[in-house]
Amino acid sequence: MKIGAVRESWLVRTPVTPPAIRALIHRNEKPQQLGFALSKRLSRGVVMEVQGGRGYESPWHEKPYETLPTGKKVYVDESDVVTFLDPPKELIPLDPTSYNPAAYLWKKIEDIPEERRHRLLQFLEPRLISRAWEIAGSRYEDSKLAKMAASKLFTTGGDAEVSLEYFNCRTSNGPLIISWIKSFKMAVFSSNNGQIYGRVCGGPIVSTLANAFSPLYFEVTEAVEVMATEEPCDIACTFGDGLLAIEDYPQGFPRPAKHPYPFDDSVVIYIRHIGPGVCVGQAWQEGKELQQVPQRLCSDVLMVRQYS
Repeated sequence: MKIGAVRESWLVRTPVTPPAIRALIHRNEKPQQLGFALSKRLSRGVVMEVQGGRGYESPWHEKPYETLPTGKKVYVDESDVVTFLDPPKELIPLDPTSYNPAAYLWKKIEDIPEERRHRLLQFLEPRLISRAWEIAGSRYEDSKLAKMAASKLFTTGGDAEVSLEYFNCRTSNGPLIISWIKSFKMAVFSSNNGQIYGRVCGGPIVSTLANAFSPLYFEVTEAVEVMATEEPCDIACTFGDGLLAIEDYPQGFPRPAKHPYPFDDSVVIYIRHIGPGVCVGQAWQEGKELQQVPQRLCSDVLMVRQYS
């Protein structure tokens, strides 16, 4: 058996387990007994190559999902993200300091094709969205990773070639007045004045509210930390009173109008980038009065850029 063949196949796909978990090669055993701590898809490719390469099929050419006996399809890359955020006890690294979890999460999201990343909105329950926010905190410990952004428009400079992006969002557990906002869409666009703005514009109920009362515009600015908690973040979406002096906006968008309560009460969504096209945010009602104590407007918000 050629060890080189094993190494070459091993590098075909990143293991689904965290980097701190090592894979073992039992060199004195038969090829069928290679003990890799890898996914079923990769280990199958390794064994087939060691056995002479006859009928070998690269994991990259396999279907993106596995079919369970019940007929349910389990998408492997998306499941990798879920498993990392909520790992079985036996997969938790013995030494969490041996790797940067935010970098690993970024890589696993990057592995998901852009047209399938919207499935994360379905797979990540609220507690895992909160877990993603926590893990993203370690991203600021890596200077290179901290400079990476989920969206070209979610930066202060924007991008000349990108003028409009949509994000599909999911949240829960808001106060009664906005408890009906569980899924919505956000549009982010650049203006001729060089400023980045956005608008909450999607979802069946949100669209009705926005069209009837207020389009819920916000201004996108760079932020260092969440005001109430001093946790690091990347972007702040500030709603203000809604009367923004926007010089130009996408065709078909309504003119800015005064925001209804509670969006007029200094509401800010603080955002962390967690992967290509994917962000997680916290919405805070900070209040216009000096003595007002900031409070969370809803649970953490998962945001996935719409594929087009």
